[in-house]
Amino acid sequence: MGFSPFFFRSVKKMLNRGLDKLELLRIVDAVANEKSIDKELVIDSMENAIQKAALTKFGNDNNIEVSIDRESGDIKIQKVLDIVENVEDPYKEINLNDAKKIDTKNNDLKIGDKIYEELPQVDFGRIAAQSAKQVISARVREAEKNRQYEDFIDKQGQILSGIIKRLEYGNVIIDLGKAEGVIKKDELIPREILKNGDRVKAYCYEVKKELKGHQIFLSRAHPQFLARLFFQEVPEIYEGTIEIKAVARDPGSRAKICVYSQDASIDPVGACVGMRGSRVQTIVNELHGEKIDIIKWTEDLPTLISESLSPAEIQKVLIDQDNKRIDIILTEENLSKAIGRRGQNVRLASKLTNYEIDILTDQEDSERRQAEFKDKTETLIKNLEVDETLGQLLVSEGFTSIEDIAQSTPEDISKIEAIDEETAKELINRSKETLIKEKEEVAQKLKELGVEDSLIDLKGMTQGMLVILGQKNIKKLNDFADLSSDELIGGFDEVKGKKIRIEGYLEEFSLSRKEADQLIMSAREIVYK
Repeated sequence: MGFSPFFFRSVKKMLNRGLDKLELLRIVDAVANEKSIDKELVIDSMENAIQKAALTKFGNDNNIEVSIDRESGDIKIQKVLDIVENVEDPYKEINLNDAKKIDTKNNDLKIGDKIYEELPQVDFGRIAAQSAKQVISARVREAEKNRQYEDFIDKQGQILSGIIKRLEYGNVIIDLGKAEGVIKKDELIPREILKNGDRVKAYCYEVKKELKGHQIFLSRAHPQFLARLFFQEVPEIYEGTIEIKAVARDPGSRAKICVYSQDASIDPVGACVGMRGSRVQTIVNELHGEKIDIIKWTEDLPTLISESLSPAEIQKVLIDQDNKRIDIILTEENLSKAIGRRGQNVRLASKLTNYEIDILTDQEDSERRQAEFKDKTETLIKNLEVDETLGQLLVSEGFTSIEDIAQSTPEDISKIEAIDEETAKELINRSKETLIKEKEEVAQKLKELGVEDSLIDLKGMTQGMLVILGQKNIKKLNDFADLSSDELIGGFDEVKGKKIRIEGYLEEFSLSRKEADQLIMSAREIVYK
């Protein structure tokens, strides 16, 4: 929004001393109200404009102050001089004797004080008026930008409504009244048709302050857009009786939302659905037919997962909390239901619960367990030189690794039927010898790879981990300290709306995120101390 020509004609008259003083204050009030900015800032910008014009008239070497009386509108232009013992800059300094001649009424003047010499009221001319116009425009525009930023920063996290002003390279520019917002192409609902003049709602996810002004970023694809729509449509959510725990969306296709109420007498799902589906249907219409699954939140994770994968019927849920992974076991006929079209159902359930979900049929689960049993048995047979029957017996009784046996007592192992104490002692000795041999071989391997002692000595690091890191060219403590936990244990990244699996260097060692973080932080404490 610009200034009216009348305003700047008034500024020119003010500089030329032809404007009524009270009229000046009325103009200030009008500008402040029009721009919704502080009246004091408008007067301050006028004082700066007059000061700039005065410096042009009387010389830029002078120190000039300008003040406008807030009550009467009187304009005072003064030259300011510092009282010094030895004058070096006659434009800004004066000695004490000369100062006393100017200010004859003040007998207390001393070195270090200032005196103010009032300058004559003159016609500043056309150039000064133009300069004043530029100063005032810049100051008021800056104030207007700051005011708009403060207005909208408080609206971050809310739904805003506006009219589509234009489309630019797939982005949508929204007129929000006192400002413009932008919905980027990837923040629109896919296949949604919008045109100039349409009124739309969108979620304000960011307000950025930049040199050219502020930018308001809006989204119709954000999960919180769905959450805020429920906040508007469901009074119980607005009042706090029902809480939204989690939201996951495939914009324009399907969404899942978890709701919870501490009041046992309230059905959170029913309240969100509304009478004959009226409440949820209003939201579905706003999202152009996006299907919404409303799920009752529970702290019992297996139950929550089962509800999230509805309509599939789950047989078993295996949870690895350290690595945020869940294995779902179900029948063949429920497999397609759980996965959903193009993996949508399981993908949304994974986002909703923040767990990586692997789905297996009961047959695949059985085959996997058999394969694991076989691998563990073969490891014991190879390293301990036992027969297949004894190897299977040990694994079935929970002794699944060389380390398990080495750390056991003869009494622990001899509890297994058909294994006497002498055999148990022999198994423990062979296990310890195997581990020592492996340790020597790994030490030689680390030496060949060039892994430094500082990394080898890091507390919590195993030799197996060190070999893998060395093969990945991570050989120094500094290299390890620069890694992230995702690089160690694996994780997910979202690229163009798709969840991409990131393989971790030490994924096979089943480190928890907490353990990975502790290893990295220990390295950083040593490197950056």
